[in-house]
Amino acid sequence: MTKRAESKYKIDRRLQVNLWGRPKSPINKREYGPGQHGQRRKKPSDFGVQLMAKQKLKGYYGNISERQFRRYYAEAMRAKGDSSQNLIGILETRLDALVYRMKFVTTVFAARQFVNHGHVKVNGKRVTVPSYIVKVGDKLELRPKAREMAAVKEAIESPERDVPDYVEVDHSKHTGSLKRIPALADVPYPVQMEPNLVIEFYSR
Repeated sequence: MTKRAESKYKIDRRLQVNLWGRPKSPINKREYGPGQHGQRRKKPSDFGVQLMAKQKLKGYYGNISERQFRRYYAEAMRAKGDSSQNLIGILETRLDALVYRMKFVTTVFAARQFVNHGHVKVNGKRVTVPSYIVKVGDKLELRPKAREMAAVKEAIESPERDVPDYVEVDHSKHTGSLKRIPALADVPYPVQMEPNLVIEFYSR
């Protein structure tokens, strides 16, 4: 088992949810945290509930760093409209998130590595920054070498997930685009996300 897989499973067990809806998650067998005290349950404080909401949302997108996540919060607060919805919009327009949504990879962790290795072009230009923010109408495409990768073919053929309706993708051409900025209700999270609690956490 790779370190990456181990870290994913640790996140699942620590948060006590199957965060990505994966069939191999240890939570499917043991619904409690790791360690000898993992089965102890106590009612969390308001702070604890908000912290858990933040850790779930941050972890879902490949365990984004605290510094970067706080920056997304600041951007969401500056933008017009509902801050919690703005935060979801920012996270879902990250390049690695969209590569995952388009089913070119099987996990968000794989999406980050995929982009880092230069397998994706945006509007004809190679982009190697997973946190690159994609705009509505931008065209994403896989580079020719990436299209032949077994992992890409496996992801496309996987019945585990569907492509959400705010994303347009042509798997035969290995291209896709963002049709619109999604709202919280549009995003196919396997578990309940509460971005309003994340906003409250940082607003304390």
